[in-house]
Amino acid sequence: MKSIFDKVSFDCSRNVTKSYSTSFSSAVKMLAPSIRQDIYNIYGFVRFADEIVDSFHDYNKEELFDIFEYDLALALKQKISLNPILNSFQHTVTKNNIPKELIATFMKSMKLDLFKTEYKTQDEYNEYIFGSADVVGLMCLKVFVKGDIAQFEELKHSAMRLGSAFQKVNFLRDLKADFEGLNRTYFPNTDLNKLDEISKLKIIEEIEADFKAGYEGILNLPLEAKFGVYMAYVYYKKLLSKLKNTPSAEIKNTRIRVPDYQKYGLFAKCYFSYKLNII
Repeated sequence: MKSIFDKVSFDCSRNVTKSYSTSFSSAVKMLAPSIRQDIYNIYGFVRFADEIVDSFHDYNKEELFDIFEYDLALALKQKISLNPILNSFQHTVTKNNIPKELIATFMKSMKLDLFKTEYKTQDEYNEYIFGSADVVGLMCLKVFVKGDIAQFEELKHSAMRLGSAFQKVNFLRDLKADFEGLNRTYFPNTDLNKLDEISKLKIIEEIEADFKAGYEGILNLPLEAKFGVYMAYVYYKKLLSKLKNTPSAEIKNTRIRVPDYQKYGLFAKCYFSYKLNII
């Protein structure tokens, strides 16, 4: 039965989320059950595309990505795929009327990671961020508003800025892996060989502005989504705070993380803020 295959596909997307990101998975669990699976489905798709370009060093990445892109197009056209991750994703795309342009823009940015190692101008950087993060925020927003076009238009700017903030925090936290492991430099006009406090704080100020704009949107999200998105926001804000307090030389040589005991504390803080209607 097709329903059994779909359930297996959904389970696969959920397991991908749990396996690759315990923090994001915890935030997704705080979403209402009516929208939770769709976010798992989006994350599974995004994660697989990212894994191809970032991790499969012993294989022909370009060939694998082309196959994945071809299978994606078939899945969206035929409304089914034998790749369970793509089957889950096409289900969410169809159900929530996610524009194909958002998906194409995301794939374009992922494809850049196959060969582009440096972003020299602000325009190049902004275009990559839009494709790799902002459109993912818009896909999720489509799920959150459940077809309410007016609400989507009202919140889309904030959703994009929050997506940008999350991505830029990841870039700053993963400087060592991106620069040394993948030979990539995302931040324009920044010499990572000589990253100093002034350059680091300039990047952080930009991220803080994104977070501020993103928070304004969180306040107006539907109740089914608000707590889970707020949890992700607080977690990434904590990461940014730790990065801000970490010397620039150390950021280049380690990967900053939030210990589990601090995550539990953040969860409690988020829960009480939510219950007291502070957010």
